[in-house]
Amino acid sequence: MRSLPSNSSTSLLLFCFAAVLISLTASIALAIDTGSKFASDTTAQHEAPEQTSEPEEHGLSQKAVEIARFHNFPITNSMVLSWVVALSLIVFAQFATRNMQQVPAGAQNFLEWIVEGLYKFMAGIIGSHLVSRTFWFFASIFIFILSANWMGLIPGIGTIGWGHPTSHGFKIDQPLLRGTNADVNMTFAMALVYFACWLVWAFQEIGARGFIKELFAPKGESTGALKLLMGIVFFVAGCLEVVSILFRPVSLSFRLYGNVYAGENLLEAMVRLVPGFGWLVAIPFYFMEVLMGLVQALVFMLLTAVFTMLICQHEAKAPEAVHG
Repeated sequence: MRSLPSNSSTSLLLFCFAAVLISLTASIALAIDTGSKFASDTTAQHEAPEQTSEPEEHGLSQKAVEIARFHNFPITNSMVLSWVVALSLIVFAQFATRNMQQVPAGAQNFLEWIVEGLYKFMAGIIGSHLVSRTFWFFASIFIFILSANWMGLIPGIGTIGWGHPTSHGFKIDQPLLRGTNADVNMTFAMALVYFACWLVWAFQEIGARGFIKELFAPKGESTGALKLLMGIVFFVAGCLEVVSILFRPVSLSFRLYGNVYAGENLLEAMVRLVPGFGWLVAIPFYFMEVLMGLVQALVFMLLTAVFTMLICQHEAKAPEAVHG
């Protein structure tokens, strides 16, 4: 088994990563919260008094609900669950590494199995050189997303909170907890953290000159007018690549958010499909969401790893001629 970091380094790694995600989530949540309040106030001013409210709809709200505010700092139900997930991972890491043994057993064996399996898996994709520098991020993001996805499926998440009775039953207005990745603020925060890491890794591996060359320089050997034409073509392609790179955080965040959000709404719809027996109807879909939680964690990790490999790969040297 590959040796794991010490107690302090493991805890510090998970805690720092969780702290960055939480701080970014809070900032984005604050901005969206302020904007949404402004929009709602403006809409309320233009609405006619005689308008009647539309029938209430069941389902997960599109944005996280603010359940508390600390010195003008909004605390949403998805943030609370993200803290629970982060603290749970820190506690488990501390418990598993509190008494390291040469022959691992129990929690230490399970943690080493996860870390070694992920390390070998990532090394086979992006290479041993790059994985030694970036593994801390890819392992953390995979474990965090997987834990958050599965913890969001625990009965009571999203169904316990404050609400009011309606003609269709009791409606939860403010769930105490909400699936972490069912909040676009959280997924976008993780994508922004990756984007910052991606820039750092790219400049460390190939430098500023290599970074620009990788985007805009023509590939292959050409001379004369063809070289000028290829330079123009690759410069235009590089501009399109820059646009694609800038949109990667958006695509990464909305892919994860959309799948998790749709899955939670699907489960709620199945529960309400057959009154009294909805829980039975939802069981197959529940196991499907367990699998989907694993798939989405893998997809996020693999996409970020491939994006990193594409920008950090060094130009291969031409093979030497074989003399016969």
